[in-house]
Parts: sequence; structure tokens; C-alpha cells
Amino acid sequence: MTSKTRHGVHSPFAYHLVDKVIYDFHAKPDYFTIEELRTELLTDVRTINITDLGAGSHVNNNKQKQVRTLAKNALKPARLAQLIHRLAVNANPGNIIELGTCLGITTAYLATAAPDAQVISIEGCPETAAIAEDNLSRLGIKNTGLLVGNFDQVLPGVIEMLPRLDFVFIDGNHRKQATLDYFHWCLPKLGDNSIMIFDDIYWSRGMKEAWEEIKAHPEVTVTIDLFWIGLVFVRKGQAKEDFRIKF
Repeated sequence: MTSKTRHGVHSPFAYHLVDKVIYDFHAKPDYFTIEELRTELLTDVRTINITDLGAGSHVNNNKQKQVRTLAKNALKPARLAQLIHRLAVNANPGNIIELGTCLGITTAYLATAAPDAQVISIEGCPETAAIAEDNLSRLGIKNTGLLVGNFDQVLPGVIEMLPRLDFVFIDGNHRKQATLDYFHWCLPKLGDNSIMIFDDIYWSRGMKEAWEEIKAHPEVTVTIDLFWIGLVFVRKGQAKEDFRIKF
């Protein structure tokens, strides 16, 4: 209700991001094959066993789910996945970390946005990860590494092995403390050109509180609240500003 459009943004950095990236709704060639795969997944009647290590689902917490149910309820909508793709194109990262692979649709968007980047995606559910791996293979994507396990145990090792973190997408767990932990673990290796994206920042009271704490951190200089996701930057020398943008 309090969000603004690009015309309410006076920071050159944020205005460029809103005008040229967030509001770029032109179709891109990479979108089509990924969305064709999504359409297939929405009719996939295979049943898999779900291992949920996070805060669970607001929609369906059954231990077994059909792939089509997962595709309908858990995948990022095309509009959001394509925004994340554009943000990755703009960032031109050398590496990408994704927490929460699900069926691999957003992973595919990230990998095609930065074909020369090392994309590391972490998924807690082995059977979901197996389908994601197959989906990425079907799309001919070769620059991804898929790790299976608890984020709390796997992420620190990934962070340690990388000299810096260029692009981090946090889409899993959805607990306040876990979200803050992931932020604090990544923070020392973020640079001026790095971006962290937090999904579902209004998913629960705890997520709202985590988002407010992240925004208030002294090393965070720019945040962009798109309601569905929050963007975080630690650009040294930049005036501290928090934007709410209509998307």
C-alpha cells in the first residue's frame, strides 16, 4: 500500500535497477523453454516423498506429494522467476548460491542468466532434488552443482570455499533465526556488486521481523522491498536507503 513506482526513486543506482531491470517485462528467449518445462510439471502425476527441513508449507504439509502439486504450489511464479533471471543478468555474477532448489525452475532461470557463473543450489529433499537434476539436464544446463542436505550444515562449507559471494538467493526454511543466520554467514563475503535476495519476506511474523533486522544492519546500504522478495546491497559509500517498489 505504501510502495512507489520508479518515479518516486531518486537514487541513480536504485532508479536504474527499477527502470531497466525490475520493470523490464519484455520476453527473453531463455524464458520459453523453461516455461514449457513448467507446463509439463503441472501435469506430472508422479508421487514423491517430501523431506521438509524448514518451516513447512502453508498449502499442503503431507509427507507425499504429486509433482504437479509441488509445481503448482511451491514453484516461483513465472513473473517472479523471470525477475530473478533479470537481476542475475544485471549482476553478471561469477557465482550464484540458491537455497531451495525445489524442482529446478528458478535454478534454470539463474543458470541461463549467467551461463559463465558457478551456480550452487542446495535442496533439503533428496527426491525433489533428483527431479530438479533431471530437469536441468533436460534443459541442457551444465553450470549448476546441486547439493542435498540441511542448509545449516551445507551452506557454511559452500561459503568457505568461495572467495566472495556475488549473488545469493535465499528461498527456504522461512524461519526468523535461520534467515538471520544465513544473512550473517554470507555478509563478510559480500562486496559492492553483490546482491542478496530474500524470498517471502512477509510470509510470517518471524520473516517480517527478520527482514526489518536485515534492513537495519549498519553494513546494509540499500534495500528494495518488492513485497514478494527483498533485495539487499552492501555498497560502500552509498547513502543508506530503503525502497518499497510496486511490482
